Amino acid sequence: MRAIIIGAGRGSRLMPTTANQPKCFARVQDRRILDWSLSALADNGIDDICFIGGYQIDKVRADYPNFTFRHNADWENNNILLSLMHAEDLMYEQFICCYSDILFSSNLIAGLLASEQDITLAVDVGWEERYQHRTQHPPDDAEKLSGANGSVTRVHRGMDADDAHGEYTGIAKFSSAGASLLKEHFNRCKELYAGKPFREAKVFEKSYKILLFQEMLEAGVAMYHTDTAGEYLEIDTQEDFELAQIQWTG
Repeated sequence: MRAIIIGAGRGSRLMPTTANQPKCFARVQDRRILDWSLSALADNGIDDICFIGGYQIDKVRADYPNFTFRHNADWENNNILLSLMHAEDLMYEQFICCYSDILFSSNLIAGLLASEQDITLAVDVGWEERYQHRTQHPPDDAEKLSGANGSVTRVHRGMDADDAHGEYTGIAKFSSAGASLLKEHFNRCKELYAGKPFREAKVFEKSYKILLFQEMLEAGVAMYHTDTAGEYLEIDTQEDFELAQIQWTG
């Protein structure tokens, strides 16, 4: 199985740590964020890695020559969804995708791989405890998700915390059929909305993945979730970076 790691952005909220290096090169407990991710994936037999880079991609190319690379050269003008779809040509078989600025455990990946569904999102059900310590990243900004009997019913930042089952971690698994659905709906929306507002995004190009996921849900596409209570941290701000040095247990 292939993993597609999305790491094109600069991570401006993690300055000055990202002044001269990609965000995923930041060290948590003397190990790069990216290396923590690779270890969790390798523990589950995943070593076919596609890295979607932009900001300082050459440094990733130099240090990880075994990766397959896709270059989002316009990273300053687009967002995570378009970054992911730079690897659309590789989505002909099952894959896992994740962000490059998160820490996650081997167990989280194992749980995701155990799902037999076509589209499965990894969800942190312990997210509210984690947000108690994040003064620079409010709960309103969490990619919250509601579900019923293992199915995803809605994914939206604006969801009331009481209605949320958990926070989408940015990690998802797609079967070959799920990958086809992802590409189908992305291209449908791209044709309709390129250069125009799309859901909460000012323009389609600035969309997050969850906007397309919600679009797909409303079109009748089934999505499922696997849960973790912790074993995941997002590093979005300097505060997150400092907290990870204390909180992350690997």
